[in-house]
Amino acid sequence: MEKNIHAIPVRRIDGTDSTLETYRGSVLLIVNVASRCGLTSQYAGLVQLHERYRERGFAVLGFPANDFAGQEPGSDSEIQAFCTATYGVEFPLYSKLVVTGPDKHPLYAWLTQALPEAEGRAAMEAGLKEHGIDPQPSPEVLWNFEKFLIGRDGRVLRRFAPDTLPDDSKLVGAVEAALLEGR
Repeated sequence: MEKNIHAIPVRRIDGTDSTLETYRGSVLLIVNVASRCGLTSQYAGLVQLHERYRERGFAVLGFPANDFAGQEPGSDSEIQAFCTATYGVEFPLYSKLVVTGPDKHPLYAWLTQALPEAEGRAAMEAGLKEHGIDPQPSPEVLWNFEKFLIGRDGRVLRRFAPDTLPDDSKLVGAVEAALLEGR
């Protein structure tokens, strides 16, 4: 497993192979996204968060995943078209990947190993159980729109449950604190 998040191979949504090296020294919010989820409207808040802080060295990075109830069935081009047309997404999107289980992408293996528990997970987990969904145990990602906050030094600083909205004061405060670190 890579020791450095910036060296992990990823694929951009246009099919170009890449890494996160471009973002070395930036604060990142890595989010597994889906187009047909009850939380999909969070795209709007993620766009606003990205726009609000991007000039200060912050970026939201969206990683589509179809791990939960088939809520991201589209191809990369369909996902990109949906995100652009519906929410005006301009933050970077990457190729669809797997975020749970034995076939999880190395990025998500790294993230979940670095910080095994999401803040607010218990409440969201209870809500899923009420809907007859048996969530996978930690450190697995719980559902679509789980958020990992990465500091300028590439460390995972915080991990937020999927139902933590992009404008939640805990998340925004964590982003602002991370932007002040190392400056």
